[in-house]
Amino acid sequence: MHIPGYKTLEEIEKEFNIKFDEEEKRKLNEILKIHPMFIPTYYAKLINWGDENDPIKRIIFPSIYELSEEGEYDTSGEKENTVLTGLQHKYKETVLILATNRCAGYCRHCFRKRLVGIPTEETIKIFDEAVKYVKEHKEVTNVLISGGDPLVLPSEVLENFIAKLSEIPHLRFIRIGSRVPVFYPMRIYEDKKLLEMLKKYSTPNRRIYLVTHFNHPKEITEESKKAIDALLDSKVITSNQTVLLKGVNDDPKVLAELMKSLVQIGVVPYYVFQCRPVKRVKSHFQVPLKEGYKIVEGAKRNLDGHAKRFKYIMSHKTGKIEIVGLDEENDIIYLKYHQAKDDKNVGKFFAKKLTPNAGWLDDLKDLEK
Repeated sequence: MHIPGYKTLEEIEKEFNIKFDEEEKRKLNEILKIHPMFIPTYYAKLINWGDENDPIKRIIFPSIYELSEEGEYDTSGEKENTVLTGLQHKYKETVLILATNRCAGYCRHCFRKRLVGIPTEETIKIFDEAVKYVKEHKEVTNVLISGGDPLVLPSEVLENFIAKLSEIPHLRFIRIGSRVPVFYPMRIYEDKKLLEMLKKYSTPNRRIYLVTHFNHPKEITEESKKAIDALLDSKVITSNQTVLLKGVNDDPKVLAELMKSLVQIGVVPYYVFQCRPVKRVKSHFQVPLKEGYKIVEGAKRNLDGHAKRFKYIMSHKTGKIEIVGLDEENDIIYLKYHQAKDDKNVGKFFAKKLTPNAGWLDDLKDLEK
């Protein structure tokens, strides 16, 4: 599927009548050899190119800070949970399928930076093998089709996936992870075949859920509202995952406005993720846990019950860990396993000692006994 957009700095300079500093340009091009850029034309128009601190620009436009190699590429143990090429099974009830390495736009904070937009051996090769695996594992109640972004695939390919999965009796629901409602919403509301297909398979007995990814109120436009409305008309239940990002939404007022706006247009706030310590991401996007907790709680104080249903989550190798409390006086943070790779840890409540600027579980220390 063709999505119009910009892949080079020269295209941006020409289209928006700007000129990058030559040294900065050299460094940015060095980054683009490793992690490509793609900015959809629609999304590029949301950026104030004259503002160095524009949050939308920060999300999608490369930064010289990406030269930092602090962190690692696989922060959530995806390699060790891969049971077939393109299929991961970390949590008992859920199978994850990586359908493509392409997206409608390349987020600079992406936790799958190692594969998005780059030739990879991590995406699904033989979908029938994945279907066979799910059929054989009766404990699996849902499949998440992700990537990349599955909605950049032709609708016929996506329908083939959903049709085959819909034949598996023990699947309760199917999820699609997509940022298309944010990056290229017209792909949804202009494609009648896609909407008809989604409506066909999102039934009272097995719903399709679309999990999208709005990070800032500026991303909620008239076009994105039309896309969400079209999904709702197609009986697709839509929820949202946000990543807490330095310089984008690390402000209680911005985060609260985002959640209010999502509920207003019919999107359920689902998770706020702690930014993972990904290589070429961590140094300039990750907010310390102590600060993050205060931002999230500050936002929640300005939200009603529907808008603050989300959980503040760290998606660690061992599981999804909810950040539930802070004793600032004693530098103690309280955590709970919302989901866990080891079933015995589900629901486990524990506390850790904060270290300066700790941003991840591995940065924390055990409490002294």
